[in-house]
Amino acid sequence: MRARLVVFPVKGRNWCFSRSIEPSFSQTESNHSPSTVKELWKKISSSKSSVNNAELFIDFISNKMNRAWMGLEMAPEGTVKKKIHGLGLKLLARVKPSEIFLKSITKEISAVEITYPSSLNPRLVRRRLRHIATRGAAIHKKHLYGSVVLLPLTSAFMVLPLPNVPFFWVLFRTYSNWRALQGSEKLLEIVSDQTTKENEAESGESESKNQKSQSSPMVLDPSEELEKYLEHTEEEDDGMSKSAISNICKTYKLNANDVSKFRHTM
Repeated sequence: MRARLVVFPVKGRNWCFSRSIEPSFSQTESNHSPSTVKELWKKISSSKSSVNNAELFIDFISNKMNRAWMGLEMAPEGTVKKKIHGLGLKLLARVKPSEIFLKSITKEISAVEITYPSSLNPRLVRRRLRHIATRGAAIHKKHLYGSVVLLPLTSAFMVLPLPNVPFFWVLFRTYSNWRALQGSEKLLEIVSDQTTKENEAESGESESKNQKSQSSPMVLDPSEELEKYLEHTEEEDDGMSKSAISNICKTYKLNANDVSKFRHTM
């Protein structure tokens, strides 16, 4: 599966990295994930890979967490559940946009199309992608281990009559860091494969342009349209204006809240 990534500067040296929202993206993931214990057991029983079984179990837990979150969101105003939902929103607002981006790079992706302003050097764009993948792999591996260590400690709060918010938050952070780590490794693999193919082509292997673009794991697509958005934008003190971000997000189907976060993240 090929995914479209959009890359552009939002404030000085701060760049935005975001994946275009595809209508079938969430549906595809939900179709592969078991929704009941019975379905989970069938898939685990039919699979001989311990890695796949672990992923199935994690996806199952993730679906349960998403349903529980939706239940909190639909709770009446003033209830404990609604207050917990408000607390959860505040905690989620602290999640870095780079983590959200890396989580969007799923294992099903085999190639990416990078859309970026035409004025940028393609080598710089690729170097930035490699940097966010390499840095993300190191950071989220460290945070994953830390979250796993905290899980048994926060589970002790289960004895209290109130909802165990610390446990579920640490559980979410464990899942989120694991997904971001997987996305970092996948993105780094794609960028490395692209570099290998280009080195082989430079050493004398001949391919037609069409064959090369079809087999390439990463296609760089300089965009004049995206460049125009940046040219006609007056940068504010805290980076690109909200109206410019909104226009870019509408055109390329990006999440405006996630893109805005990149203005304040180094």
